[in-house]
Amino acid sequence: MKEGWEYKKLGEITTTINGLWTGKKPPFINVAVVRNTNFTKDCKLDMTNVAYLDVEQKQYSTRKLLPGDIIIEKSGGSDKQPVGRPVLFNIAEGEFSFSNFTCTLRIINSNLISPVFLHYALFGAYLRGDTFKMQSKTTGIHNLDFKAYNRLQIPIPPLTEQQRIVEELDLLSSIIEKKKEQLKELDALAQSLFYDMFGDPVTNEKGWEVTTLNDVCISMVRGPFGSALKKEYFVEKGDNTYKIYEQKHAIQKSAIIGTYYISKEKYEELQRFEVFPNDIIMSCSGTIGELFIIPNNAEKGIMNQALLKFTLDSKKVDSFYFLFIMQYVKRNMSVHGSGLQNIGSVKTIKGLCLGLPPLPLQQQFAQKVEAIERQKELIKQSIAETETLFNSRMDYYFN
Repeated sequence: MKEGWEYKKLGEITTTINGLWTGKKPPFINVAVVRNTNFTKDCKLDMTNVAYLDVEQKQYSTRKLLPGDIIIEKSGGSDKQPVGRPVLFNIAEGEFSFSNFTCTLRIINSNLISPVFLHYALFGAYLRGDTFKMQSKTTGIHNLDFKAYNRLQIPIPPLTEQQRIVEELDLLSSIIEKKKEQLKELDALAQSLFYDMFGDPVTNEKGWEVTTLNDVCISMVRGPFGSALKKEYFVEKGDNTYKIYEQKHAIQKSAIIGTYYISKEKYEELQRFEVFPNDIIMSCSGTIGELFIIPNNAEKGIMNQALLKFTLDSKKVDSFYFLFIMQYVKRNMSVHGSGLQNIGSVKTIKGLCLGLPPLPLQQQFAQKVEAIERQKELIKQSIAETETLFNSRMDYYFN
């Protein structure tokens, strides 16, 4: 316990207000209703797609959100994202409430603890995995045990110390946000360069030669289906083991992640599905069309059934140009499946068309994009370092 700090249970310093349902009995009032879809992964409030609903005026009168309220995700979550995200409501004007999948904590005594400090304390508990231990699962929905949640021990330093801690954490958080904005600006710059050099790829306004994917690829291969790559074939990483590349490698643009490996014998059996440096993999099941270039230092391995591999003809197409033009080509890919969607046959994909500017012009574009990518890597490294510092300070103050 830190000197001059006290600790109280969450339920001792806040009151809990349950969320509301869609109105059934008039009179009604139309209000903005915060749902867990308005919670970001880093526990901030995003009102981009807030829902406006007709709710009972009687219910709303006791469930109107006030600045300083903390909204808790009571139900929802997933196996990979536990329930219990907290967000701070800080909008001064307007009519706002919150859905029945959430509840709101309202501080009893503002002279004891500030809303921003309490939000950081609850965010810290979420980062530590405290809510993961408090959730139950019914019919696919994760529910937070609120009795256990209200027993969380909240550190309460003097208000002046709370303010100093909030200012420090706000500063680190703002640095991270600004650097993430820089990444978006660099992505927009690369897209702008593409349009400047090649024009609109949909209308092909510059009249480039039109060809097919089959013509610019040495091969296109979908990962193995059926029983060829079952989980019982997976082994611990070690000597003479080979990595399995999955959909998440394409989505997260990383070859480092992933923990599945197969033996040398299984690899030799499935060697036609091997991925090589400079191959481009594309997610083709569920989240469709995310692309990633396999880097030179990637582990040797094969892909699973959720990926499609493009091996490009480097005499015709540059890999960076291919990544950008595919953002438009993939829109014409046929998909099937009422639940989990999949791309159509590889044969159909081979016939999709794209504009093909002269290779030297593609390579000029690639050089510019590579310079942008180097800048992005430096920014990503800086973000990671700042996030490590932020998490360290959160742990120091709230664990």
